[in-house]
Amino acid sequence: MSEPIRFYHRNAVREVSGASTTRTVLQYLREDARCTGTKEGCAEGDCGACTVVVGEPDGAGGVAFKAVNACVQFLPTLDGRALFTVEDLRQPDGSLHPVQQALVDCHGSQCGFCTPGFAMSMFALYEKHGHASANCAHKTVPTRQEISDALTGNLCRCTGYRPIIDAAERMFDHAPLAPLNAESLARTLDTLKRGDTFHYEHAGREFDAPRTVEALAQLKAQKPGARLLAGSTDVGLWVTKQLRDLGDVIYIGQIEAMKRVETTDEWIEIGAGVTVERAYAELFKTYPELEEMWLRFASLPIRNAGTIGGNVANGSPIGDSMPGLIALNARVVLASIDGMREMPLEDLYLAYQKKDMAEHEFVAAIKVPTRAGKRANLRFRTYKLSKRFDSDISAVCAAFAYIADGDVIREPRVAFGGMAATPKRAARTEAALADAQWHEATAQAAMRALADDYAPLTDMRASSAYRLDTAKSLLYRFWLETRPHNPLEKSKLDVRAIELVEVK
Repeated sequence: MSEPIRFYHRNAVREVSGASTTRTVLQYLREDARCTGTKEGCAEGDCGACTVVVGEPDGAGGVAFKAVNACVQFLPTLDGRALFTVEDLRQPDGSLHPVQQALVDCHGSQCGFCTPGFAMSMFALYEKHGHASANCAHKTVPTRQEISDALTGNLCRCTGYRPIIDAAERMFDHAPLAPLNAESLARTLDTLKRGDTFHYEHAGREFDAPRTVEALAQLKAQKPGARLLAGSTDVGLWVTKQLRDLGDVIYIGQIEAMKRVETTDEWIEIGAGVTVERAYAELFKTYPELEEMWLRFASLPIRNAGTIGGNVANGSPIGDSMPGLIALNARVVLASIDGMREMPLEDLYLAYQKKDMAEHEFVAAIKVPTRAGKRANLRFRTYKLSKRFDSDISAVCAAFAYIADGDVIREPRVAFGGMAATPKRAARTEAALADAQWHEATAQAAMRALADDYAPLTDMRASSAYRLDTAKSLLYRFWLETRPHNPLEKSKLDVRAIELVEVK
């Protein structure tokens, strides 16, 4: 029997039935709830005009608030959560929220189309830094860099961004007039929590949100053709851009066991339902070399919604997580009604959009080795080339790793995205590096070997020649940064200068 979608919105619990299983949150807001402050710009999660904030229990008696793109989120995924839009910022007495007042004071709006999305990204940042709760003892002000990172998912054609960033700094000078009571909201959301699989139907299509891995395995066995949905940051575009009928949907976003990160001496195990933002935050603790890739992986709203398991399971040749994970010798855990099995991540990808998975299997977790034992001497880097620094798809994504044995390279691993039909290791390049001394001649030999490993395509993002040349240059940059007795170790190099290196 179909159950209504229940969520908190506009100071009340809402129940929705009769909507398509793939109706977007943006469509609901504008056409049903008549909350038209939220805008549609690109309908693919790039421009940020549709940014809203979703709240869910944080496990500690409070609520975690995250900015996400309403245009690619499906309405049934709101079940049990809270939804906030720009209309919610207005205070009960009609006065402006500090976020809005700061935008006015700093002239952060011109045409105004993008402003509601910016306001909601700023609101999420405001909440994160402890200003929403009147009894919050820990209140901090973000740095200008943190503000810029929080706004990576919002584009504006008018302001040049400076007044908006100024407003994000200024908003912390104001005290909230009517602070959100996170504890009260958490209690409300607790009443919406379901003890079993949420089942919703419309027009012959079914949407199931199981609560356990076992229930997911049973559903996938019963409906092997059902579409698995996690963060909806890619699948959402299949609906909004390609107008595809997804058929039945199984949503993993309510399975707590798949949203855990467990670290042992040997492994960092990341559940497939862990968001990209949290996954990178956890990996960063062991691999700080991932910081730039973390911040350049799409935008914050996409990282807040998209999952590491979804990125891996999708297997896009330009997916940014896979090269780094492959270079780190990560393993993927697959689950089904038959049990679990695991394999090296690179072995999951057989060909373009083809994976070594049975129809009823699904990605359950990713396991990344720690720096225990000989891996204490691991040298590791990831690099991304794209037309924009923030919120852009890679033309080339590179990852390099080896274990330093004095000046000798042991167990090299080289992986690229954007260079083949799948995320792919460079076997010949690794052979040129293995057990060699790490000096420039070795680097040059490995750079030449890249041409034997890859024959990249030309597309709208880059030409084949550009991809191969810059892949070589990135390997050279890796040598410059990790060579023995390197005076530039841990420094930030200008990739534009490194790209000028020519390999004869």
